[in-house]
Amino acid sequence: MAEKKSSLEYSFKVNLKGRKSIWRIVVLRGDHTLHNLHKIIFKAFDREEEHLYSFYFPKEPSGRDWKKLKVKEYSSPFCLEEPNPLSDEEPFNAAKTSLDALHLKVGQTFEYLFDFGDNWLHEIKVEQIEPASRTRRLPIVADRHGESPPQYPDYDEEDEED
Repeated sequence: MAEKKSSLEYSFKVNLKGRKSIWRIVVLRGDHTLHNLHKIIFKAFDREEEHLYSFYFPKEPSGRDWKKLKVKEYSSPFCLEEPNPLSDEEPFNAAKTSLDALHLKVGQTFEYLFDFGDNWLHEIKVEQIEPASRTRRLPIVADRHGESPPQYPDYDEEDEED
């Protein structure tokens, strides 16, 4: 039995944190997972080698106690194979979390960290949520602005110039 496709599609603006001039618009259906979002961002930013990743969703604290701001983490399934020695909190599985299940709102922002060594941090903003197109195949990269920086800058060439 085939899974039912979502009736919604989500458009996200993804930019490199601190470099708002480099951004991409990606579009996915609501039944796509955060892992699918990772894969389309990977493609959109011309990445070459897979690495671990996590998505971070801030949860607003109850009342006015901003010191208790909590973050929900959704990670690559590979991150879940071993316990995290740096945290007591178990992250959620990005491959099992659909976009519809997140109850996203237009204007909402969250973060995506790709490659825990090189720390490619991205800001993601929900741009649109609308009825899904029956003719368009998703996910897609709908727009690009700015050149993708190389996944691995060539530090050796820079050192030789000094």
